[in-house]
Amino acid sequence: MLPLNVIEDAAKNLSNYNGCGQSVMEMSHRSKEFQKIIDDAEANLRELMNIPENYKVMFLQGGGTLQFAMVPLNLLRNSKKADYIITGTWAKKAFKEAQKFGDIKAVASSEESTFSYIPKVKKEDFRPDADYVHITFNNTIYGTHYNYIPDTGDIPLVADMSSCILSEEIDVTKFGLIYAGAQKNVGPAGTTIVIMREDLIGFAQSNVPTYLYYRIHADNGSMYNTPPCFSIYIAGEVFKSILKNGGVAPLHKIDVEKAEKLYNYIDDSKLFRCPVAKEDRSLMNVVFVTGNPDLDKKFVADAKTVGLINLNGHRSIGGMRASIYNAMPMSGIDELIGFMKEFEKENA
Repeated sequence: MLPLNVIEDAAKNLSNYNGCGQSVMEMSHRSKEFQKIIDDAEANLRELMNIPENYKVMFLQGGGTLQFAMVPLNLLRNSKKADYIITGTWAKKAFKEAQKFGDIKAVASSEESTFSYIPKVKKEDFRPDADYVHITFNNTIYGTHYNYIPDTGDIPLVADMSSCILSEEIDVTKFGLIYAGAQKNVGPAGTTIVIMREDLIGFAQSNVPTYLYYRIHADNGSMYNTPPCFSIYIAGEVFKSILKNGGVAPLHKIDVEKAEKLYNYIDDSKLFRCPVAKEDRSLMNVVFVTGNPDLDKKFVADAKTVGLINLNGHRSIGGMRASIYNAMPMSGIDELIGFMKEFEKENA
């Protein structure tokens, strides 16, 4: 979900961006108009996340999936070892991709409990000579989220924040690299944000494909090749909107209130339950079930008839999932809870 004001402003400017006579979808990425768009997007993201000067910001393509390969190809530079914490489907995919390129170890996993919690790890759990540690900060499919940042000591910490970026204030300096597909909390699919400490850039092997080399993108201002211009433009408009409304902190406060209201109802319900450990529950993705797969399907179908859409759980696990990203208003939560109450009366 995108902020309505961003969609409406983009619609007004769709065919003639700021009077320049062309759409952002048409303009050259080498034009002064687009250069300002991408420069402003980076500057506003830096302000929102308090990104230090010694970190590069890149707007790339390929989603989080391409980052699963780019991270090991660029960061396996000394021991060729990396440690991963497995907390869901995407963490597992990242782990398997990295195994193609080095000595990759799963140091902790919650798979034995269907990824219903975040493993607690300490610095001693990581190999001291690991080149990096990788975590998936928010797990969309299973509805879990890190309530702490693992202490990795001097080992660079890499985090996939695709589904929670800008939903909470983060100390960027605790991470060597952060990546996030825009399509959850920032904008339409097409661009991937990479925030990377400069001293980690430049160590890919010479046989790494050019596009997969972070140095290429860092040195060319994300415009080594034609970037996803429209996606970057919308992301930049979202950044402006968040800044205009006070930044990330007030957004986080609302996100907490939205999630608490929905979780409280589920926990008090006689029909619905959330299978996720309370201390590790996501603010962005609220997973819940009835315990009856057929009833779950009925819930999703009935909800759709009253305009409550995209409530089906991921195809791999079923159940239900309410993705309540930043742009979802409290009224959306209230409408969902109202429907859940009626469904419970009829089906409990």
